Amino acid sequence: MVRVRFAPSPTGYLHIGGARAALFNWLWARKNKGKFVLRVEDTDQSRSTQESEQAIIDGMKWLGLDWDEGPVVGGPHAPYFQMQRLATYEKHAEALIAKGKAYRCDCTKEELDRLREQAAKEKRGFKYPGTCRNKNLLKGTPGAVVRFRMPDEGATTFRDLVKGEITVSHKDLQDEVILRADGVPLYNFGAVVDDIEMGITMVARGDDHVVNTPRQILMYQALDYPVPVFAHLPMILGADKQRLSKRHGAVSVLQYRDDGYLPGALINYLARLGWSHGDQEIFTIEELIEKFDWAHVGATAGVFNPQKLEWVNQQWIHRTPPAELAKQTGVPAEFAALMRERARNLNEIRDAWRAYMAPDLPAYDDKAVAKHLTKETRPLLLEARGLIERTFAQGAQPMEHAFRTLAEQKGLGLGKLAQPVRVAVTGTTVSPPLFETIALLGKDRSLRRIDAALEKVK
Repeated sequence: MVRVRFAPSPTGYLHIGGARAALFNWLWARKNKGKFVLRVEDTDQSRSTQESEQAIIDGMKWLGLDWDEGPVVGGPHAPYFQMQRLATYEKHAEALIAKGKAYRCDCTKEELDRLREQAAKEKRGFKYPGTCRNKNLLKGTPGAVVRFRMPDEGATTFRDLVKGEITVSHKDLQDEVILRADGVPLYNFGAVVDDIEMGITMVARGDDHVVNTPRQILMYQALDYPVPVFAHLPMILGADKQRLSKRHGAVSVLQYRDDGYLPGALINYLARLGWSHGDQEIFTIEELIEKFDWAHVGATAGVFNPQKLEWVNQQWIHRTPPAELAKQTGVPAEFAALMRERARNLNEIRDAWRAYMAPDLPAYDDKAVAKHLTKETRPLLLEARGLIERTFAQGAQPMEHAFRTLAEQKGLGLGKLAQPVRVAVTGTTVSPPLFETIALLGKDRSLRRIDAALEKVK
């Protein structure tokens, strides 16, 4: 069975890069009827917070990336927080020591700093020289960490599903610390032990982890576990080709929720940011699950384009049933239906409702008033009022037809007649279709607004 995982650190919100890594794992699990595991790597106690943990969980839930095992839902490999699993890491570290694959080291920070300074003076990279390899220090040695013993010769080769074959020579690796003196694992060891305990068959993550993979492969092998398949996703860049960060705009998943994006639209955009299926741009979630594969995940960095995301969101809004939009925005379905043709985000629907429909009189845009509510347009507005009064009961289309007929009789384009009415009724020149808006407002409210506009230009 395919078993994949997403393992964030709760040191901040769920960002776009993390969300994409989670998405690709989730799609692969769902496509293969496998299991998607969420686990929390909270060993950085100085930066990990309950708020960040909750923000990650909330972000995953909002996106619809449900997990089969992990926080909240539980599972057979609980607990899913590293700080609650310290005894497990100690057990595996002891097993490695017993096999001669790891050893205790009591080199002090001062000694190591001195060695680093010496290496810098000699203009060479620092590599721990294995001082404690053969000391056979006993358990309980004050201040002792556990180091993994890297092979002295040979190389590790693995085939990455995205990047192809990668080989790293063992002479470039050092005996790295896997367990601190306080029993807390370092990243490589903690991730490997958790993967083993949780039966992970594939590791898909950002390509900043490529450097860790050869070290982790050696640890899987030392612990007699089949090496998982690896897929390293290229990073996401801003328009300036620098790594995506706060300066490029909103990068927190929940910020997009607050900005009125549909979760499916963000999922759709993130899937296409690094993966393709022909020229298709808009996918339902079901289509993504069916079509996703690793063969079409690109090896080059994707550039995050806020305008493209906005366009995708607009397409999703256009395709979403009015009843669903109404549920998401708190406006009547009839109004959501009017707005879904033009709204770029859900907030525009909410704002439009508050501006056009909710108040007794709209908030007038000064420029729109100056241009369209004038002494010259007052007679037109008066005639339009009479048309609405006479034709309202027939519905939006007959009302529009009557307006077109009047405009033709006066030798005017429809806009010359309709825009003063639009400003009178909605307060602005940009609104949902005018006659459907009037029908939705109701006859009395529409006429009351036109009367108020007529008063403004008496």
